Amino acid sequence: MKKPVLVIMAAGMGSRYGGLKQLDPVGNHGQLIIDYSIFDARRAGFETVIFVIKPEIEADFKAAIGDRIAKVMEVKYAYQLKEDLPQGYSVPADRTKPWGTAHAALAARELVDGPFAIINADDYYGPAAYQEIYDYLSAHQDGDLYEYVMVGYLLKNTVSENGTVARGVCEETGDHYLSRITERTKIEQGPPLRFTEDDGESWTVLADDTIVSLNMWGFTRSFLDEAKAGFPAFLDEALEKNPLKGEYFLPSVVSRLIGEGKARVKVLRSEDKWYGVTYREDKPTVVAAIAEKTREGLYPDRLWEV
Repeated sequence: MKKPVLVIMAAGMGSRYGGLKQLDPVGNHGQLIIDYSIFDARRAGFETVIFVIKPEIEADFKAAIGDRIAKVMEVKYAYQLKEDLPQGYSVPADRTKPWGTAHAALAARELVDGPFAIINADDYYGPAAYQEIYDYLSAHQDGDLYEYVMVGYLLKNTVSENGTVARGVCEETGDHYLSRITERTKIEQGPPLRFTEDDGESWTVLADDTIVSLNMWGFTRSFLDEAKAGFPAFLDEALEKNPLKGEYFLPSVVSRLIGEGKARVKVLRSEDKWYGVTYREDKPTVVAAIAEKTREGLYPDRLWEV
């Protein structure tokens, strides 16, 4: 069985944050959030990382993180292009962005030939999640069903004080397999925790311990084949209804495969607190949290002594 690899989605330019947040230091010596993610992944057993980026940030990305990580892990690059579409499709004239997280995963399809974990570049997930997902991927292969996995977080641990966040709200079976995931793009801290689907005209309350996805998934190679096969159907709908902003989300592919009886997704749990820089105002909180974890000995002051 092939060893799992780590795919990091880093093509987003951070429009709400106001800059290229993936390259904004949060550690004492210029470390980025991605540094801590990769450090946690490496000590869990991952040896290869694939960065999904836009070509225009490649030089800055390699200088800020990629070249450093290449000294301790195998590093590969995939490029998310809005023009990367199935034959017969073209990009709408005024569209400026790629096609979402499932599209980002597809960007790495030529580099992945076995199990892989996939994460956001700008989220801090905590070390336990990497160990759990690595161990699961190392022990499970596709059988009658595709065997996937996700790490779920308590909603109360994943919100920002500075604005709304997008989360996949999860429903589970009694034995902790995912039965449904619904993308909620505007969840706010409250209290109470709540989301809106109509720009704030009405709100729905969510429990503090609601399990949500932060896009920490584990898949076999089959996921990429299925995402590729389902992309045209997504495009047909998106080009009709929302050609400039429609996005092909990882959870939507997962939901389809569960609904078709092709896959099951084990829901692992983390009680770690999420940290991220959704908004520029989030950065001081992240910096303080990383400093505290360093003082506690969870991370060395200098992550990479190479």
